[in-house]
Amino acid sequence: MNPTSEERDAYHAFLLRLWRTQSQGKTQWRASLESPHTGERQSFASLEQLFAFLSERCEGQPPEDDWRPR
Repeated sequence: MNPTSEERDAYHAFLLRLWRTQSQGKTQWRASLESPHTGERQSFASLEQLFAFLSERCEGQPPEDDWRPR
């Protein structure tokens, strides 16, 4: 049975890689996300770009009422 578009959008799985680089005396975090389903990899030059990507992927999805950061 193939999942519906709504079901596919309700769950995201990624392998997250984070590393630091030095440029002009400043430390910068870099990141990549890899889909375990397709092997597709997305790279990010900053954490802000990573967060924007994740926010866009999750936009429009209702928040979990029982989820609380710890």
